[in-house]
Amino acid sequence: MAANATIHKASLNIANMDSHYYAEHNFTLAKHPSENDYRLMVRLITFILNANDDLVFCKGISQDDEPDLWQKALDGDIKLWIDLGQPDEKRIKKACGRSDKVIIYTYQDASASSWWKQTEKVLKRFKNLSVINLNIDGDLEALAKRAMVLQCNISDGELTLLDDELSVAITEDRWKES
Repeated sequence: MAANATIHKASLNIANMDSHYYAEHNFTLAKHPSENDYRLMVRLITFILNANDDLVFCKGISQDDEPDLWQKALDGDIKLWIDLGQPDEKRIKKACGRSDKVIIYTYQDASASSWWKQTEKVLKRFKNLSVINLNIDGDLEALAKRAMVLQCNISDGELTLLDDELSVAITEDRWKES
């Protein structure tokens, strides 16, 4: 954890009607000094979209050898590697070589589209890579509080995050499937 990290606590009640996954998860998250509230919430969104008991948050921003989230097998093999943003080809190649499945979630519309246009042809060679752009409708940063209790509903490919006051809808554009 970074020395000046801000601690957030999140309680997520996940109801995924698409995959029939229903569970409550409680986390203590460290927000890196260079991370903003929006990116912190995108980390939570990617957890919700891939939720299972073995998926964990990693050091991410502060560690080159780890993704933002991963799922490991009991023998230490990496089953799922999740990165956020627009990683370079070298990092993607490393992730695809170390993991059974890699998902990159982009979330900044203009720069993500530009990044995808530049890297699409190169990334086609990675058979275990998916690239997904998140479309976020609502004030995601307003949900970022030091103590969050969120209801997370997924139905027909749409994730809705709710707290006592706000609602944010998230859909996915699947740019590349593994």
